[in-house]
Amino acid sequence: MSRILIVEDEPKLAALEADYLRSQGYDTHTIADGNEVVVWVRANAPDLILLDLMLPGRDGLEICRELRTFTDVPIVMVTARVEEIDRLVGLDLGADDYVCKPFSIRELVARVRAILRRPRTAPTGLSVDEHRATLDGRELDLTPVELRLLRALAASPGRVFPRERLLGQLYEDHRVVTDRTVDAHVKNLRRKLEEVRPGEDLVRSIYGVGYKLEL
Repeated sequence: MSRILIVEDEPKLAALEADYLRSQGYDTHTIADGNEVVVWVRANAPDLILLDLMLPGRDGLEICRELRTFTDVPIVMVTARVEEIDRLVGLDLGADDYVCKPFSIRELVARVRAILRRPRTAPTGLSVDEHRATLDGRELDLTPVELRLLRALAASPGRVFPRERLLGQLYEDHRVVTDRTVDAHVKNLRRKLEEVRPGEDLVRSIYGVGYKLEL
């Protein structure tokens, strides 16, 4: 049974999340004070964390940064302001997903389920190194830029990468390019991946934010 840590200082919302997650077969634990989170995670090693942004004692940004120094446990950041999501992703905190209040509790559980199902390592069937990439045993005919793009996405499958971060990894000479450059390379990479897996959208667009790899 997967154990989920709910870090939320609104008692009614925390109770709703816990009740619904338990009804879906998950074990839950709730913390309302940001100062208690890191110690509890070190001692209990949950399978996923729902982490509110605004907390008493210590905010979610600081907590997420410290957690990523010692664990790769999936983290879903929760914020009450939709405009915060772009900023959070841009900070590259290492969160796996972002949810804005108010949200559908069913949608939240669906996201939790999807994250817990996905691999935490390179996806099955995909192999990427410094010089080549293969998918399902077939070598991909990628340009150097496309290979670096795929390597960046495959380092954390399912994680959303903002365009700004991907831009910084595409060109070894650090030339100045635009967001549209990333979009163009993603389009080409998608086409080449689809040649191996027809009908599958392996590089997903997250509107207004960036991209993630799902295999």
